[in-house]
Amino acid sequence: MSLFGIGDTHLSFGKNKPMDIFSGWDSYVERLEKQWNGVVDDDDTVVINGDISWSMRLSECYEDFSFLNSLKGRKILLKGNHDYWWSTLSKINKYLEDNKFDTIKVLFNNSFNAGNYSICGTRGWFYDSPESDKKVILRERQRLIRSVESAGDEREKIVFLHYPPVYDDQVCEEIYSVLVDYKIKRCYFGHIHGEKTGRYEHFERDGIRFSLISSDYLRFCPKLIEKF
Repeated sequence: MSLFGIGDTHLSFGKNKPMDIFSGWDSYVERLEKQWNGVVDDDDTVVINGDISWSMRLSECYEDFSFLNSLKGRKILLKGNHDYWWSTLSKINKYLEDNKFDTIKVLFNNSFNAGNYSICGTRGWFYDSPESDKKVILRERQRLIRSVESAGDEREKIVFLHYPPVYDDQVCEEIYSVLVDYKIKRCYFGHIHGEKTGRYEHFERDGIRFSLISSDYLRFCPKLIEKF
C-alpha cells in the first residue's frame, strides 16, 4: 500500500470551464487518468489537496466525482480556494453516500490513517491576508489543530494544505506556528502554478519539509509520499 498526493485537479465535467486553454494543461484529464491509474493501486490512498472541481454547487459535482470515484485507490479531499461547491461535512458525506461514491472521503476537522501515518490538514489561507480576514485565518488555524489532535500520537502526522504556509520570505504565522508546535515533519501544499512552481519543489524550514504537489507541476501524475 502507498500514500500519494496531488492537488488542483480543476475538473469541469459539469461546468464548461476547461483548463486546456492554459499552457501545459492540454489534454490534462486524459493525462491525469492515465498516469493516476498507472501508478496507483486499488489499496492505495491519494490526497487531493484542494481546487478539485470548478462546480459552484455540490449538486453540480456528479460528473467530476464520478470521474474521481472511477480512479484507483481511496481519495481524500480537502478544500481549495476555488471549491465553491464545498458544504458542511454532513452534507458532503450524505451526497457521497447517496451517489455511491464509495472511494471518496473528506478531510475537514478530522484525520485519516494510512499505514503508520495520519493524514491531517485544512485549506489554510493567504500568507498576506488583510486584517479583515482575521476571522477566516483563525478558523483555519483551529481546523488544522482539530485535525492534528484528532490523529492521536501513535502515527507520524503528515499535513496537507491548499495554500502554501511559506511563500518567499512571507509566512502565514497562524498556520505555520501549528506545524511547529505539533512538530510536523512534512507538509504538502498546492495552489501555485505555472512558472512560479520551480523554486517550490521542496524546501525545509524549522525541521519541516515542504513540498509542492499542484497537478500541473507534477505533470498530472500523483506524487508518491510513502510506501507501507
